[in-house]
Formats: sequence, structure tokens, C-alpha cells
Amino acid sequence: MIKLRLTPYADDVTWKWDGTRYMTVDHSSEVAPFPHPMVEQMAVTDGQRTLLTVRERVAGRSTADSAPRNVTTGEYDRAKELAGQWPTDFVLVEMVRDEPVRVTAGPCRTTPLYLAHDDTSLYGSWDMADLREYAVGLNPREVARLLIYRPRYSTDTAFRGIHRLTERATAYYGGHLFLCYPEPALHSGPRELAPEADVLAAFVQAMDDAVDLRPLELETTAFHLTGGFDSGTLATRAAQRFPTRISTSALLIGGPGRAQQIRRRKEMRTALSFAGQDLLIDAMEEAPLHPECARVRGDLISPYEEPLHHPFTRMTKALAEQGARTVVTGLCGDEMVALSQAEYPHKAMGEPKDVALLPWIGERARNALEFTDDGIAPPAVVNSMSLLSLETTAPVLLREGIWPVHPFADPGLIQLGEWLPIDWRELKQLQRRQLGALGLSDDVTHPAERESFAEVVQHSLTTHARPLFARMLKEGSVLFDDELVAPDGLRQAVRRLNAGTYRENGDAQLLQVLDLHLATQAFL
Repeated sequence: MIKLRLTPYADDVTWKWDGTRYMTVDHSSEVAPFPHPMVEQMAVTDGQRTLLTVRERVAGRSTADSAPRNVTTGEYDRAKELAGQWPTDFVLVEMVRDEPVRVTAGPCRTTPLYLAHDDTSLYGSWDMADLREYAVGLNPREVARLLIYRPRYSTDTAFRGIHRLTERATAYYGGHLFLCYPEPALHSGPRELAPEADVLAAFVQAMDDAVDLRPLELETTAFHLTGGFDSGTLATRAAQRFPTRISTSALLIGGPGRAQQIRRRKEMRTALSFAGQDLLIDAMEEAPLHPECARVRGDLISPYEEPLHHPFTRMTKALAEQGARTVVTGLCGDEMVALSQAEYPHKAMGEPKDVALLPWIGERARNALEFTDDGIAPPAVVNSMSLLSLETTAPVLLREGIWPVHPFADPGLIQLGEWLPIDWRELKQLQRRQLGALGLSDDVTHPAERESFAEVVQHSLTTHARPLFARMLKEGSVLFDDELVAPDGLRQAVRRLNAGTYRENGDAQLLQVLDLHLATQAFL
């Protein structure tokens, strides 16, 4: 939601607003908010300190005045305190005369903020492409995490020289960059339901509160309606509240779940009063790594952006052409009702023994796996896996002028999920029962087939990926040079793909190899 260039210790730190960005009078620093009706900015100064706030708007409040305002010392302190309590996404930039600059992110992150610096200035952007010149090589620990699908929320990125500002963290820059994590966020556990408890009513109210928190203009808002439980629950509730006004969109999957997905979506849209507009993009036809994919063309696409980049970009562009300015997703519904290890013992993603299934993992990456949990951020208000998921979608949407809204990442819904007994969270019983309460059939609430993008990934790896792997193995890769990917092991895996013996558990991760390789080509 923000791009910035900050130069501490400047002679004149007076800020001006020019209608699109804040800039110091000597042009040594600037802060550019994302231009969108869902985003606002404000600035206050007491003569020695200046606080710039860029934040997601909240419904029921008039838009903040962007012009910098002179205040007393006490008023400044109060403004800073209140700015840190804002209930939606925000970034605070503070410049104090003769001190390092400070940048702080809020707890409800919707967009990423990547940081880099040189000897004089700190640079930041929601789009990693803006920081390309500061990427000076690969971070083995982070690349190893990505290769084995063991993502960790931290200040690390795949590129040395580029950092992530995590939720509630503060970046200090005065010639050197120091990133300070916050205290761990406190969470609660399941509670015993009162005899008269109406769980579905509480769920509906929490969904309404999360959606109503933002000043959505329904005429320019699209809801993702994949056919799954999470987006289905949100979209059908919105259609209940706002008949004929909720437009929808989805990526169509492949495999045995495709016909079921189409059927379930049709039942939802028929049972509730949706708008007529329903955008569908066939992810099998517009598959990842398609020759027209931005990654394949060599565009500056970071390895953190949507793995299904090409179909998701196609859908986003089409939504923008139809006039959408905001998209409501079902992301983070899994985490909202997730079971704990105590309730359901399960192995984490990317366990070391899983590496045996990935013969292309290089020696340096294998050695780095011992340190995959080092330096990670403390427990967050919003689940860290949720935050990483939200970061994948934001750049694609923002490039098309669309703001993302993720109700299941709202702290109120998260707390409700933490409080619910296991029988309401297990197998997404909460979402299933809510859809069932709308009179939808077992086909919707208890689908027989798995609906996932597994077949889309398989199709991509067995078609579009073949020439890309051949070129990578012939021309080489920084991943080979840094011993993060073993070329012999990769060649072995590619031969198996070409022989038609695809295995989902062990080969799907090859998509990440190509995403990382294409990113290194573009950035390095």
C-alpha cells in the first residue's frame, strides 16, 4: 500500500503533499500511497517530528485530510498512539530531526512491504520489482524454505539485500538498516459453548462485521466464488444481504473435481440472488508457465507472487476491465478453523524426511534446512501462513488498480475460530453448516471429489514446463551455481516427467524450482 524513499539527517525535513505523494521540500525523501478509494493518508508534525500514516479506510469515517497538519507535542503523541490502534492495514513512517527514520507495519497486513537501502537512503515498495537493483544474490536459508515448501514468515526474502517488513515490526534506518520484531501476539484456545449458544449466528455476525468494516462500493466490488467452502460462505452471505448486487469470479480447475466445481457454483448462484455478472477463467487453458505468462516472458515477478500467476493475472485483468476496484476473497478460511497439534497431531510442511522425495535439492540447500526456523517472526495477530498467502495475491491485484479484502483474516473472525470447540472446526464444519443452513444440497456441503489446482499444476509441469526445464539445464542457473538446486537430480526428475510418471507428492514442488529460476534470471 506504500512506496517510499527516506533519507535521514536531511537539512530540511518539512513535508508537502502534492496530490499523489508526500515529499520533503529538498526532495530527499518521498512517500507514495497506493492510489485507491480504499486507502487514505494523513500527516502530522510538531516541528521536530513528522508522522506519515498510510492506511486502509474504515467505514463510517470521513476520508482523512492528506495535507500535513501542525500540532502540539502532546497532540503528536496522541496521534501516534491512535494511529497504532487502527483496525485495518496501515504503515507508519516517522522522521525525527537528526535521528534514524522509522517505518512500522500494522498487524492486519493486506499488502507486503519490501525494504532495501544504500549508503544514504531507505527504499520500500509493495512491489519487489522496484527494488531489483538492491538484490545482490540469493539467501540460501530462504531459498531452501521455498524449495521444500516450508515457508516461514520473517524479514528474509530469497534475495540478499531485500527484506520484508513483517506485521507490527519496525525498521530503523540511519545509514544501516535494523529490523525489530514485536512482542508475540497472544492467542486463546477453545471454550465450552453455553447451552443457548448460536454459533452460526455469531459466525454470520462476525462475517458481517469484517465486511462492513471497510467502505465497500458494491458496484465496483467482485467476490471470489471458487465453489469452495470459504469463498462460498462469504459470497452467499453477501448475496443474502445485498440481493442482485454481488458479482462473482473464479478460476476453473481441472481433473475430476472440475464438473463438481461448476455444478456447486451454479447451485450457489441459483439458490441466492447474485448479480448476473460471473467471470470464469479456465486455469487449464491459461495455465501457469503458459508462453504468455509474465514470469516466462522475463518480467520482474518475485518468487512470492501467486504460484498460479498467469491464470490469476488473467482473471484480475478481466475484472479490472469490467470495472472492479475491490475484490473480496475467501483466503485464510483454512487457518481460521485450523486444528492445533494437540487436537490433531500432524507433521508440518517440508519436514526434513520429505526432502528424500526431492532429488533436486542441492547440497547447500540441504545444509541450510537445519536453520529454517532461525530468525522467524514471533506469533502474529493474523496467522503467519495467512499473511504469506495474502502477500502472494496483493501485487497482481494492485498492478490492476484493485484493492484486496480478506474477511477471514479479520481479528474478530480469527478470535471466533480460536474459541470454537473442535467439533465446529474439524473438517470445516462451521462453513459446511452455514452453507447447509441456506438449504444448499450435500453436493455443496459434502462434495465427493477433491477440488484443487493439483491437476492444473500437473498440466503445467508436463507441458509448458518442459522447454523451460530444457533451457535451464542447458544454459545453467544461479540456483545451480549456488548449489541450491542439483542439476543431476533435476535432470532425473524431468526425465520422469517426460516419461509420463508424474507423482503429485514430490513433483508438484518443481513448479517452485522454475518460479525461483525465472525470478533469479529477472532480478539477478
